[in-house]
Amino acid sequence: MSEQHSTEEAQGIFGRIGLFYRQVINELRKVVWPTRNQLTTYTAVVLVFVGFIIAVVSVFDLVLAKIVFWIFG
Repeated sequence: MSEQHSTEEAQGIFGRIGLFYRQVINELRKVVWPTRNQLTTYTAVVLVFVGFIIAVVSVFDLVLAKIVFWIFG
């Protein structure tokens, strides 16, 4: 660990930035990217779920608004 730290100090700021980007690219190569079909399916599932949650929250808000107007006139 101390060798790596002293190597980083010797590289300077631009060397460390280059090392960072090389490491990022190396990690991105390990990612298993979804196919177009999987991506379409995942997007549809998320949109349906978000629509469902919007409907539930809207109904809950409507019920609470009716209760508040009933109590406070």
